[in-house]
Amino acid sequence: MRIPARFNGPPATGNGGWSAGAFAFAAGARAGGPAVEVTLRVPPPLETELLVAAGAVRAGDTLIAQLAAVDGELAPVEEVDPATAGEYPGFAVHPFPTCYVCGPERPDGLRIFPGPVPAGGMAARWVVPDDVDLPTVWAALDCPGGWTALHEGRTFVLGRIAARVDELPEPGASCVVVARPTASSGRKAMVDTSVYAPGGRLIGTARATWIAVS
Repeated sequence: MRIPARFNGPPATGNGGWSAGAFAFAAGARAGGPAVEVTLRVPPPLETELLVAAGAVRAGDTLIAQLAAVDGELAPVEEVDPATAGEYPGFAVHPFPTCYVCGPERPDGLRIFPGPVPAGGMAARWVVPDDVDLPTVWAALDCPGGWTALHEGRTFVLGRIAARVDELPEPGASCVVVARPTASSGRKAMVDTSVYAPGGRLIGTARATWIAVS
């Protein structure tokens, strides 16, 4: 498999959520199936031949990621009205403005722009693209969680994500993505994220660890 260049996070590497979702899909994960955890060992390379086998993703001799089953349940984040969210911090300062998921300079991206909500965490509205698939939902579950740490002024990248997608949303649907921080320790920030379809139906939940970078 390859990560197409359009699915970048930082300019030269794959968006963590989309890449992890693509790895999980290549390993057999499907909507409605059990949760899968993906640990990124190095930034996912773009346009590079990758082998997904035996719970690992490799580019030649380099270990890119590891996959595992998830113990226990993933706790969903309660839905929040995105109309109550403040302004997206990424409009003012963004470490990766061309990110496929949350980059304001990507008119062809998912354009998920979360803002802080009064109860804590972040929320955003997400209009589902026509080509939605499992990695797309993993991507939607990714960046909003990261912004619970990014908006504090430090730059973080995804280190690990465990996600369960119950169903794919309908193309064109107006969904809600919500995220909340759960813990932090040194360079690590832990977050939960959920996606709700119109009418308040939960369709995906994730638990992630983000790592601060210099």
